[in-house]
Amino acid sequence: MSGIDVITFGCRLNTYESEVMKAEAARAGLNNAVLVNTCAVTGEAVKQARQAIRRARRENPQARIIVTGCAAQTDAAGFAAMPEVDAVLGNEEKLKADSYLRLPDFGVSAEEKLRVNDIMSVTETAPQMVGHIDGHVRGFLQVQNGCDHRCTFCIIPYGRGNSRSVPMGAVVEQARKLVENGYREVVLTGVDATSYGADLPGQPTLGQLAKTLLKQVPEILRLRLSSIDSIEVDRHLFDLIADEPRFMPHLHLSLQHGDDLILKRMKRRHSSADAIDFARRVRDLRPDFAFGADMIAGFPTETEEMATNSARMAEEIGIAHLHVFPYSPRPGTPAARMPQHDRAVVKARASALRAVADRLHVAHLERLIGTRQMLLVERNEMAHTEDFTFVSAPGFTPGTLVEVSIGGHNGRHLTIASATASSAAA
Repeated sequence: MSGIDVITFGCRLNTYESEVMKAEAARAGLNNAVLVNTCAVTGEAVKQARQAIRRARRENPQARIIVTGCAAQTDAAGFAAMPEVDAVLGNEEKLKADSYLRLPDFGVSAEEKLRVNDIMSVTETAPQMVGHIDGHVRGFLQVQNGCDHRCTFCIIPYGRGNSRSVPMGAVVEQARKLVENGYREVVLTGVDATSYGADLPGQPTLGQLAKTLLKQVPEILRLRLSSIDSIEVDRHLFDLIADEPRFMPHLHLSLQHGDDLILKRMKRRHSSADAIDFARRVRDLRPDFAFGADMIAGFPTETEEMATNSARMAEEIGIAHLHVFPYSPRPGTPAARMPQHDRAVVKARASALRAVADRLHVAHLERLIGTRQMLLVERNEMAHTEDFTFVSAPGFTPGTLVEVSIGGHNGRHLTIASATASSAAA
């Protein structure tokens, strides 16, 4: 092979950072290399990364394989010990061209492969200028990194460090660059995006940032947030939900569970009532709002009744896009030291909750039949509505906005009855 290939796992922030990595590695003159940007959220994600590394070595025997991302940050020695790996970079090091200039030679010891510093020592997030996100019609924009909270199941703070925000002026500049390059939709990303601004002068909030972006970059046609913590939502975000049509009617909530005792054992900062009240308040302001959410099934000490409470909350909120994760113990976290369920129990509860998720998703699809929707066309003959429902859209040009009538669904996504090209599609 020649050039630089990037294999990306995990979140939208990783997708964004992979573009930065590729640009910085190219600036350093790196060639014939595979960069693997890992995720550490679950044991399965780490397993998949290891499989991808082995496959990359089989397919590219002469290439340099450089591993980075959250799994590499939290288990640097484990990845360095893999014979297929030539170097391991930390989450901070992966974003700097200098890291790719100082790579070790082939065949060195595991210790010499390591370029991983203490992520907790990082106190600032430098703005990374990315004008294009390969393979995506939405422009991802990093506004924040790291997390100050210590949920008992989560290893991500040890991979990303403490919370730090990108200065507002740099975010505006980057957003302007994305729309100049043709992106109709901008997605604000971060590890804990709703904590944005606490470390900046004047302590601006995520809502204030979003308002500023829409005011100063009027060319943004659609502004979307990635995953948020509803307990941190400020009044400015509620203003946007109520009054700003360019703010998309969809939020992905980091709920994790629907039972109050489990939420306490997870060290979450909201109760089930808080989550339900938030969803009700949002829909009072904008009835067409749709919610996504993450939930963990099979958390240590979870009973059948507690598991049922998760399902009940999902139904009460009416979560359209529910992502269910079987609990995965992450080494070094408090939850990993709690009494664990048998894996069969975890899988069964995840399966039961996914059945609820499927039913809620179908109900959401049913509600949209016969409506008019403005779609942003993706690159895989799919598109998504303003509330982030996927639609089969063969024959349309990727990156365009198209107004359609929804004719039906197949249980997974919507189908189009008829379409009319929007003026925004030109």
